[in-house]
This record gives sequence, C-alpha cells and structure tokens, in this order.
Amino acid sequence: MDRRAAGSLGPLSEENFQRLAEAGVRSPEFTALCAQLVAELRALCPLEEDVSPTSGPEDAETFQIELSGLLQELHCPYAALTTGDVTARLGSAHSCLQLLYFLSSELQAARLLSWKRPPSPRQGAGTDAAWRELQLINQALGRPEPAPTCPIPQLLEDIKSKVAEALSALPAGHQEMAPLLRAPLTARQWETLEGIRQALCAEYECRKRMMVTRFNVTLQSFHWSERAKAQGAALLAAVSPLRQAESVASGVTPARLLAARADASRIVSTSSGHCRHRTSCAINKVLMGSVPDRGGRPKEIEPPMPTWEKRREGEGGQQRWGRRSKKKK
Repeated sequence: MDRRAAGSLGPLSEENFQRLAEAGVRSPEFTALCAQLVAELRALCPLEEDVSPTSGPEDAETFQIELSGLLQELHCPYAALTTGDVTARLGSAHSCLQLLYFLSSELQAARLLSWKRPPSPRQGAGTDAAWRELQLINQALGRPEPAPTCPIPQLLEDIKSKVAEALSALPAGHQEMAPLLRAPLTARQWETLEGIRQALCAEYECRKRMMVTRFNVTLQSFHWSERAKAQGAALLAAVSPLRQAESVASGVTPARLLAARADASRIVSTSSGHCRHRTSCAINKVLMGSVPDRGGRPKEIEPPMPTWEKRREGEGGQQRWGRRSKKKK
C-alpha cells in the first residue's frame, strides 16, 4: 500500500516503513524521517513541540524525550507510545512502525484540512495574528465567532460596545484599572514596536536555548557515575515532564501590551514582605561559613618582595668559583 507523506519525501511504501521500523530509533535514517514528517505537520498545524533528527545512536534518548512531548500534544491514542518508560517506548519494531503510521496519517489529515480551508482575504504576516487575537477577545466576551467576511473596523466597534456594556454592569464601588499604554500609536510606531518585539523574542529564544543546552549537558554528565547508570530511567522520568512544559518560543505579543494595566508598572522591592511571601524558602536560611581569600585585587594587596639570604656552607657543595691562576712554565 503506497502512502504519500511529506512533499520532500515522495511516495513511501509499506516496505520502506517496515525497513526503517526494524532499524529502530537508534537509526539516524528513522529519526530523519520522523523529523521531516513533523516539520511539514508543524507547517500546517500550530504545534509547539518539535523533534530533531539524530546524528548517532547516542542521541536516541533525547529524540524519544522530544517525541514524548509531541505525541502528548497531538493526543496520540496509542498507549504503547505514550505510557511507560520514555526510553523504552520505541524498543520494538512494531512500536516504531506504529509511530510512522500515526505521523503520516496525521499529516494526511492536516493536508486535507488545509486544502478544504477557504483562503481568507485578510490573512498575511501581521493580520493573521491580529485576527486570532480578535477571535480570542470575542470568545472571552461571550460573543459569537465573527464571520470571515466581517470587516475588522466593524468587529472592533462591536467589541468596544460589548466592553462598555460589561463595565457598566460592574458594582458602584469598583474602580476601573487604567491601561498602561494610553497614548495612541501611529502605523509607523506600531511597526517599530513590532520590530523591537521580534528582536527581544529572538534574544529570549537564544538565551532559552542556551539554558536548555546547558541543562542537557549537565544532565548527561550525571550518567557518567556508576550509581546514576542504574537510576537513568528514573532520572529521565523525573525530567521529562519539565521538558514538556517548557517552550523555547516567547508568547509576548502586542496584544499583551494592550492588555497591560497600570499596576504592571509598579516597582516593588524584591525584599518586601509581599514578594518574600512567594520567594522565601529553606535555602535562604543557609549561611556560608568562612572562605579563604582568593585574591584578585592587585591594587589593594601588594605582592611580597623576595628576600635575599647569604649562601650557607654545604648548600652549594664544595665547588669554588673563581679565576684559575696560570702556572708559569
């Protein structure tokens, strides 16, 4: 039975799937196929998780951990791929074959839905994200989903009237929180603000990836000891939920700026009682003892001057240095 997966992969037959499944998760060719299927699936669906192809058998554990988060996000119905030890779920050829069939079927369904989805005239680089934000605002206000042909100015007026109606229904003693951004911005200013946001998001993602890489290197160093080898599965099981909850991409959008209120600009000392109520823990009570002076202050501490002592007898041997007198012939 022929199956057509990602466009760059071409037609894939059941024999090829069987061959790659028998190679297993330790095969770079198998992980490369999975990564390509997921890459096109991410292009058609808004997925947060991703998988990377491996360069050798030593990267199989990292690949399975990334795959675990992806299958959880896709709500995979196969218990053999979502339960049990993370590093043992793809231990058989049957489970690897099941994974390939699941990813290819999800990709086929996503491509069919994308073909049937009518193109929206307002979709673009910036308007698509703004339209999704407006849909979320309508959902939060309890309004029905707007029609695709509804003009954006009319939709904004409807939202504004709905917000005014909700504010009028508040109790008399309620004080409306003023927005943090009060001055209206021009189109050029919004473009500049979007450029600043993209630069900050790129910096955030770079720092986050570096932190995750350092964490992975530290975690791999734990496996070098003999005691950690026996606890490797338990260590991966404890770290896997943390990796699934983390996201490298930043979720800050211009809509967050518009939603910020005046209380977000208050500068509160980190040592205040309100902040310390959330951040205090037992480790704050640990006191460091006396530590040796490591130096590093050449302007404060002068280097010791060398002391010269007279050579003592016996240290340099019995050899005497001097000019030899020439004997007269």
